[in-house]
Amino acid sequence: MKIEQLYTTCLAEAAYYIESNGEVAIIDPLRETAPYIEMAEYNGSKIKYIFETHFHADFVSGHVDLANKTGASIVYGPTARPGYDAIIAEDNQEFKIGAITLKVLHTPGHTEESSTYLLIDEDGKQKAIFSGDTLFLGDVGRPDLAVKTELTREDLAGMLFDSLRTRIMTLPDDIIVYPGHGAGSSCGKSMSSETIGLLGEQKQTNYALRADMTKEEFVKELTEGMLPPPQYFPKNAIMNKMGYDSYDDVFAKGHRALSMDEFTTEVENGALILDVREQDEFIKGFIPNSLFIGLNGTFAMWVGAIITDIHQKIVLIAPEGQEEEAVKRLARVGYDNSVGFLTGGVDTYKNSGNELKTITSLPASEIADLFGKINIVDVRKLAEYDAEHIVDATQYPLDYLNDNLNVLNKDTTYHIHCAGGYRSIIAISLLMKNGYTNLIDIKGGFGALHETNIPKTTYVYPSTLK
Repeated sequence: MKIEQLYTTCLAEAAYYIESNGEVAIIDPLRETAPYIEMAEYNGSKIKYIFETHFHADFVSGHVDLANKTGASIVYGPTARPGYDAIIAEDNQEFKIGAITLKVLHTPGHTEESSTYLLIDEDGKQKAIFSGDTLFLGDVGRPDLAVKTELTREDLAGMLFDSLRTRIMTLPDDIIVYPGHGAGSSCGKSMSSETIGLLGEQKQTNYALRADMTKEEFVKELTEGMLPPPQYFPKNAIMNKMGYDSYDDVFAKGHRALSMDEFTTEVENGALILDVREQDEFIKGFIPNSLFIGLNGTFAMWVGAIITDIHQKIVLIAPEGQEEEAVKRLARVGYDNSVGFLTGGVDTYKNSGNELKTITSLPASEIADLFGKINIVDVRKLAEYDAEHIVDATQYPLDYLNDNLNVLNKDTTYHIHCAGGYRSIIAISLLMKNGYTNLIDIKGGFGALHETNIPKTTYVYPSTLK
């Protein structure tokens, strides 16, 4: 038996390759199918089943394409109603993969169809669970991502409480937990950076598995302070439920070299210029009206949070050799309308007689000298800001910047920071696209500011933002 976790840091997502006696099961694959097919071919095995733990909201799964290419059957737990052929398993139904078994445990709560897959090894021992978004290490799935349901998040949280206690916590402590996500995902609140653990450890350390917790306490703790999910989540969930265009077709359309004339025509016809270089390169020179979201950060998550129209046409400015990676990561979150990349990038634009824009970036030491005379804007998440922030800094979270574009004064100069420098440049590029001109980046973000003598506080200022 072979179990491999294929972890994708950009999405904090874990897919799984399980093999026994020449047969393979894939759990929660990403959009691109080649890695799973190549693994099976290398091992001389055949993909038999594709198990989906639920209709994912934070990425587009590769289940439909993978089934079409391999002939494998897609499997969902009870109550799933996909718009394509799939096996809708009964609770406790078992599936054989070589000498091992995967047993369906219906664990509704994150969504109605959410299911956990219990692996039983060659000797009949309960070995591991693939828990999807039902149970994470250190957390559980948020109960507000179900597709078109009459149930409230409190209803689903109550269902999750029952699922955890009747289907998962009754399993042996030595069961290995293989979750669907790790730290950084928006599918939970406080996930561990670890991606594999033991159920017994979770029973001792996971707040949601406390033995003395009542259902009412669980529901309150799970839902209290829950921020809205990123705007692309319901769109991805519908794609996963109803089906989508072939990844190969999406890739062929997006991985197309554009001349300067072709690039100009696409932009004039409404395409968004998306610059995916590193932030330091973007600061030095970028095409006017470009949006920056670098491949070196959590690219897919921020694309989904910032680009509100999932059908938006996109032209790419990418480092040479990384154009393919950019198209692939866009497709992972359902942004299937990339129409190509400018050959030669900003150099081609500049050599065609056009001027680039730049961003001023000041070190934290200079900010310290200017403190009290400037307007500092913090674009980190609310929890980061609450933990510690610069005195009198304005909290303006990047996650919800699109909903609050007119809160700042376009005639005022702002010095903007995040934690390290990636998100502040996303924010500045978005604000510049919307008419702001007096924006200065604080190099190194709060990490650098923390080392100065600028006063900090944990006091939570009342927020006027939506």
